[in-house]
Amino acid sequence: MTEPVNINLIVNGSKVSRSVAPRDTLADFLRQTLELTGTHTGCEMGVCGACLVLLDGRVVHSCLTFAVQTDGSTIETIEGLSERAVIADIQEAFHQRNALQCGFCTPGVLMTAYGLLSQPGVPSREDIRDALSGNYCRCTGYEAIVDAIERVAQSRADAPAARKIEEVSA
Repeated sequence: MTEPVNINLIVNGSKVSRSVAPRDTLADFLRQTLELTGTHTGCEMGVCGACLVLLDGRVVHSCLTFAVQTDGSTIETIEGLSERAVIADIQEAFHQRNALQCGFCTPGVLMTAYGLLSQPGVPSREDIRDALSGNYCRCTGYEAIVDAIERVAQSRADAPAARKIEEVSA
């Protein structure tokens, strides 16, 4: 049997120190050890997107990442994004557009949307579809999801202009 490895990382803003088996995936570590169950495991091959998390600011498949690889890193899960309210507008748009059904894929889709909308510029519908190509959803189809992300992208792009108008008229 392989000896456990000590890892130190930051998860959702909190320092975490644990011993993990060298073959434990980050998804299993988050779900089983830290009880952050918003990260789902579906295909366990990096195809469905249900396990997406942020690793040092990049969206990664936690089912393909060993927990030991994250030593010294910063991880953010769907719980962290929700707690910080940085995806509140995305969540609201998903609700308004009925872009979620059973919810199994939703955390990964929200991670994808957050990653895409964190990039400069306003993504086209084609860009949104391309970004979502790594997420598998059986319930909704994708039009409502694309609509919701497009709405948020446009709203965020319009927000700086609206603030400037408010500042000028104040």
